[in-house]
Amino acid sequence: MSTVLSSHREDASRAGWQYRLHLDAPLLFALIATSGLGLIVLYSAGGGDMALVERQLVRLGLAFTGMLVVAQLSPYVLLRLTPWLFVVGVVFLVAVLVGGETSGGAQRWLNLYIVRFQPSEMMKLAVPMMVAWYLADSRLPPNRWQLLASATLIAVPMLMIAKQPDLGTALLIASAGFFVLFLAGLQWRLLAFFSVLLAAAAPVLWHFMHDYQRQRVITFLSPESDPLGSGYHVIQSKIAIGSGGLLGKGWMNGTQSQLDFLPERSTDFIFAVLGEEFGFLGILTLFALYTIIVVRGIMISIQAQDTYTRLLAGSLSMTFCVYFVVNTGMVTGLLPVVGLPLPIISYGGTSIVTLMAGFGILMSIQTHRKLLPT
Repeated sequence: MSTVLSSHREDASRAGWQYRLHLDAPLLFALIATSGLGLIVLYSAGGGDMALVERQLVRLGLAFTGMLVVAQLSPYVLLRLTPWLFVVGVVFLVAVLVGGETSGGAQRWLNLYIVRFQPSEMMKLAVPMMVAWYLADSRLPPNRWQLLASATLIAVPMLMIAKQPDLGTALLIASAGFFVLFLAGLQWRLLAFFSVLLAAAAPVLWHFMHDYQRQRVITFLSPESDPLGSGYHVIQSKIAIGSGGLLGKGWMNGTQSQLDFLPERSTDFIFAVLGEEFGFLGILTLFALYTIIVVRGIMISIQAQDTYTRLLAGSLSMTFCVYFVVNTGMVTGLLPVVGLPLPIISYGGTSIVTLMAGFGILMSIQTHRKLLPT
């Protein structure tokens, strides 16, 4: 017993501030570096508007504070809170459909008078947490009834969010839940079956899509068919990225961004600003930072000591990967435009707070591990 306690003290002493604050240093430094790069690009994307950067700094401060708070919660506490968080999130989604505020043609916001927020954002965490909670005490891989129950837990919030409409967030939530099932040992033949089923259901999905969603698919297939309308964003974005070359045109020297040819340049299409001004090397730098974040998250998942934390950490890490793959694919014309921001880089509030809360969960899982005698 004394040997175990001595080992515990030595590990705590070596960990220092990481141990006391429940922060993971490699992940924290990668997040800070990515945030710094984002602020530099945002300043240029905003045309040198320092007020824009200051507002983003405040939001980043709140997001990192939220990450620190979440990291203090042990995985056991997160496990106990999971079903309540999921139920509250579903209730909020119902409230949005019944009496939510409309903005930009979509009914996504819930006004609680004290705060106005999007309940769909909290479901990005609540759904993978709930599926991992459901499978935590089960024998893996899950059987068909467990798969059916898990699919229901994913489909209910996903369909409500798609109804708002917010197809991009709905697909992200579906992918987060899917990754939990995949890591739980989803059989390849079932994966192939569902892939074929989804492909067969494409005409049905097309029928239920909104007109603007159909137009996005058509634009993806042929943006040049409407170069001054629906295809304008993607065409200008590809021009900006292509003109950046290897080293870029230099900070604040991009023509597409600085001369207002590039729309949504501080939010969804900020990746094009990075590509134009910092070139291929700038893009590689961003991808390197993202890779560090994803790999560290997967390492935390591998080192997790129970099913719940292992499935949750893996899902959060892979979902973050989907975030930036979808955004960069959208901006470069490889994927349809779905309105997802570039994580940590794009200007925004609710999304970055949710992201950092997810990283707080990863840090909690890593730093609350039980020390075993060696």
